[in-house]
Amino acid sequence: MILIAGIGNIFLGDDAFGVEVVRRLSSRGLPPNVSVVDFGIRSYDLAYALMEPWKLIILVDALPRGGTPGTLYAMEPELIHAGEASSSFDAHTMNPVSVLQLVSALGGSPGRLLVVGCEPASMEADDFGQIGLSPPVEAAIDEALRMIEQLIADVRKPTAA
Repeated sequence: MILIAGIGNIFLGDDAFGVEVVRRLSSRGLPPNVSVVDFGIRSYDLAYALMEPWKLIILVDALPRGGTPGTLYAMEPELIHAGEASSSFDAHTMNPVSVLQLVSALGGSPGRLLVVGCEPASMEADDFGQIGLSPPVEAAIDEALRMIEQLIADVRKPTAA
């Protein structure tokens, strides 16, 4: 089983990248063993979902790394161990590192974990929030969908015996 988890806050501009990608991905014809879920900023829900025995977990999120806005990244992060758990966990924000720390503290061990991220142009809000993706991040969505579909296909390929 494969979990595609969209992460982000729709009121913070490009932070909504993961949410928008999974919204579009959910309308595509995916294999029945693939679950696509918009977790938004619900960190506890994601942590408990990661306790399930997934073969592959793909987190989709805005990923500021100092690159050009709209740049896509695919990476396999190092998992956090229980002894490294942070003492601060906020149920009203989404910090994937804190979520992974909570999973470890609860005795869970996620399967293979990948992150598909996009370099944001802006994740700042004014008094009214900032709804909508910037043009470079919006333009990266189709390629992110292709990237995720390829990762799914790679996992589903039979391995040579």
